[in-house]
Amino acid sequence: MGARVFFSFPEVLDPARHPDYNAWHQLDHRPENLALPGVAHGDRWVRTPRCREASAALGPDGDAGLAAAQYAAMYWFRDPAEQSIREWVELGSTTAEQGRRPDQDWTRRRLTGFFAPLRGWVSPRVAISAAALPFRPVRGVLLEVWRVDPPRGPGTDAALHGLHGAVATSVEQAPGIVGAWSFASRRTTTEDDAGATSSEERWGRLQVVVRYCEDDPVGLVDVLAQTGPAAGGGGVLTPLLRTPLETIDPWSWDWFDADFATSGSDG
Repeated sequence: MGARVFFSFPEVLDPARHPDYNAWHQLDHRPENLALPGVAHGDRWVRTPRCREASAALGPDGDAGLAAAQYAAMYWFRDPAEQSIREWVELGSTTAEQGRRPDQDWTRRRLTGFFAPLRGWVSPRVAISAAALPFRPVRGVLLEVWRVDPPRGPGTDAALHGLHGAVATSVEQAPGIVGAWSFASRRTTTEDDAGATSSEERWGRLQVVVRYCEDDPVGLVDVLAQTGPAAGGGGVLTPLLRTPLETIDPWSWDWFDADFATSGSDG
C-alpha cells in the first residue's frame, strides 16, 4: 500500500454546515484525491452522536481538542511516497486557487499528519490480505489515537508490544472485526481552539490503530477497553481518542441535524 498514510480529524464549527462539508468532501475533494496516480486508497468516517455516547463509557479522551472532531479521513500513498505526496499537496493548492475549498471558513483540523504503516492483521474468518483490507466494505471502524511517551526508552517496548498484542487478539477473536492496521506518526500538526497550529516531527510520538468492522462499530466499542493501559501500556500510552466511527453513505448526512436545531433555537 505504500510507506505513508495521511490522517485528518476535522471539526465542523458551524452545526448548519455539516451537509455542505460532506457534499464538498464526498463529491469534490475526495474524488479528485482518489484520481491521483499516487493515491492508493482514501476513506473517511463520521463520529456521530451515538459514536460519541458509546465512547464515553471508556472514560474521558486525553485530548479535548481531538475529541471535538466529528470526522476522520485517511489516504494511503503509493511509493515513491515523496513524489505521491508532492502531487497530492499540489492538488490541494490548485483547488484552493480555483475557489474550491469552502471548508476552510468553517472547519478546524484538530490533528493532521503523515504516518508510517506498522502492521496489518486480518481475521482468520476472511481470506483477503492485509493490503486488501482497506478496500473491503465495512460498516465503520474502531479508531484509537495514542500518545507514546517516550517513543523510545524503558517500558516503551513492553507497552507497544502489549498494545499490538491486544489488537491481534481482537482481530482473531472478536466477531464483527475483520482486520486492523496500526500506524506511527512521522510529521503531525494540531490546531487549537483559537485556530493556532503547532507541528511536531518526533517520530513515533503518536500511534493510530484502525479496526475494520463489518458489524455496527458502536456495538463493538467494548473491544477498545482491552487495549492500551489494560494491555500493559500504563505510564507510556495515553489515549487521546478512542471511538467508533461510522461509514459515510452519499447524501446521508443528517447525523447532526439535532445539534443544528438546538443551536438555531438558542439563537
